[in-house]
Amino acid sequence: MMSSELDAIFQEYEQLAAQTEQLFNRVKEQFPEEVACSTGCSSCCHASFDLSLVEAMYLNRAFNKEFGFGIRRSAVLQAASDADRQLTRLKHHYFKQAKSGMSDEEIMVEAAKERVRCPLLGLDQTCLLYEHRPITCRLYGVPTSIHGKAHVCGQCGFKQGGSYPTVALDRIQDRLADMSRRIGTVVGSRFRELHRVYVPVSMALVTKYDDAYLGVGPAPKE
Repeated sequence: MMSSELDAIFQEYEQLAAQTEQLFNRVKEQFPEEVACSTGCSSCCHASFDLSLVEAMYLNRAFNKEFGFGIRRSAVLQAASDADRQLTRLKHHYFKQAKSGMSDEEIMVEAAKERVRCPLLGLDQTCLLYEHRPITCRLYGVPTSIHGKAHVCGQCGFKQGGSYPTVALDRIQDRLADMSRRIGTVVGSRFRELHRVYVPVSMALVTKYDDAYLGVGPAPKE
């Protein structure tokens, strides 16, 4: 695996993360009363979302670096396992809802109400890997849009129908997808759809991103 080329992609990701954080701060400066985010508020830490390959691998790398073997690491991994079981049940539920005729939009609205505690949320209600948190976490609290639909944290004071600066998540997701595709190329993966694999934070923490997972080298003989 070409670690130097992977490092370059992760550095590009860090630059993108920093840019999104600047966007958040800019909106917060303009609308300090509307952006309710503060230390100890963990509403966003119970939202369900998936990470692209580049974000999942980056978070996994940061976790393994910051949490060596020990009680703290075991506690996070146990929390990740618990969260993953809850998410699996929810995905099974929504799969059945889709089969019964519920539209994708209806499912998304219902799923947005679900509360799943992030395994990286500490007992003091702060993030255990705050400096390495995903981009979704960095933007939660300011207006965003994806596929033409606006979203905002229910704890904030942005009024429906108001005119506010809105971060276009589609462009950010496109850049993340491009980085993920390049990871597959850099490592020489035999899995053509590797970049299309999205996982929740819980799965990103427990996964071992080794050659077997990434599809590096010849396929194992049956």
